[in-house]
Amino acid sequence: MTQLDHAIAGLEQALARPRRHQMWRWLVGHRLLALREALEGEGSRAVDDWLASRENTLVRERDALLLKMDHMAGRIVEVADVDPLRAELQRLVRDLRRHRQRINDLVYDTVALDLGGSE
Repeated sequence: MTQLDHAIAGLEQALARPRRHQMWRWLVGHRLLALREALEGEGSRAVDDWLASRENTLVRERDALLLKMDHMAGRIVEVADVDPLRAELQRLVRDLRRHRQRINDLVYDTVALDLGGSE
């Protein structure tokens, strides 16, 4: 598992915990910070020209996820009812898992190209 996988799992576990307001808020905020660091650490890979557009799409997607995370992190302290925020964070986790899968697909396609496939 990568650092990003661990960070996503950590946020999922925090979201599943009972929502005692201050402790839950602190834990989720802390996990969001770790997730942000892990997502920023996912650097670009050297890919062939035919994969460059997918790489650029992943970078734009990552930047959008980072903005969404920043917005939600600010709201953790502000909102009175955490249930709607929790639902949004669960959607964010699903988006992050899809993003992680797209990263894996890109890596797989890069390796598959290196291995070849001709007879």
